[in-house]
Amino acid sequence: MSEHLPLGRWVDQFVHYILDKHGNSFDSFGNAISWFAEFIEHGLQVLPLWLLMGFFIVLGIWRVGFKFALFTVVSFFVIYNTGFWDQTIVTLGLTISSTLISLALGIPVGVWAAKSKRVAMVVRPILDLMQTMPAFVYLIPAAMMFGLGRVPGILSTVIFAMPPAVRLTALGIRQVNNEIVEAGQAFGCTGWQLLYKVQFPNALPSIMAGINQTIMMALSMVIIASMVGAGGLGNDVLASIQRLDIGLGFESGLSVVLLAIILDRITESFGRTPEAGKVQRFFRLRKWFRKSPALATG
Repeated sequence: MSEHLPLGRWVDQFVHYILDKHGNSFDSFGNAISWFAEFIEHGLQVLPLWLLMGFFIVLGIWRVGFKFALFTVVSFFVIYNTGFWDQTIVTLGLTISSTLISLALGIPVGVWAAKSKRVAMVVRPILDLMQTMPAFVYLIPAAMMFGLGRVPGILSTVIFAMPPAVRLTALGIRQVNNEIVEAGQAFGCTGWQLLYKVQFPNALPSIMAGINQTIMMALSMVIIASMVGAGGLGNDVLASIQRLDIGLGFESGLSVVLLAIILDRITESFGRTPEAGKVQRFFRLRKWFRKSPALATG
């Protein structure tokens, strides 16, 4: 730490001051986060293997297509038969809980930033700091405040993964056509009705892109959070680094990649506009028609 401008010392003193004055509040908050994460994780663990796999397969067929559903089947087969299914469920639970908290905080802030230029000016540098600060730095104060375990891992993940939800929500709402907004106002929409019935539906592709990026960043940070005892596949990745075990690192890393692809493709599909989906279905139908000998000759 620099002696000329001791920012690090000031931050360290500030964190210790907060711990001394509000330690009990942090304990209560940490218990609430832990209960929420355990509820989601145990809910996923209670589900039978075939039911959880069937859910993702049906969702993949509905949103993406049969080829992706086949990829999902192969991915789950690989994860299960390499022995990483339980760790994958823990990682999925941590990702879901972190994402839900990130969205619960990020989307309202994004709406607020879209409505107020002053809020946008204040929020933008904070988001820049959250995105550019090395991910490992978040683990230090989180571990000091909440100890080791899933709570500091989830909170550091929320800080790291929330910016895309804020940015793309604000961007989507700002880009809604003014004529559509004026039409809603002309029909007598209140502020809330205008937001939920006019602006939100039209900004949905951008908002879903933010959700998609939030999930991807949460998954990547959850792996890093294994350094403070968050659990899941991150423990195996960390163990492979400590032991220089290439096989363990490849298998655990492959499980992370397969899970990330599944979540990415499914959430990405919800961000497509209806018009784009209709165009894609039209071209698929035309391609199928041309390939069918019976229909082509008829």
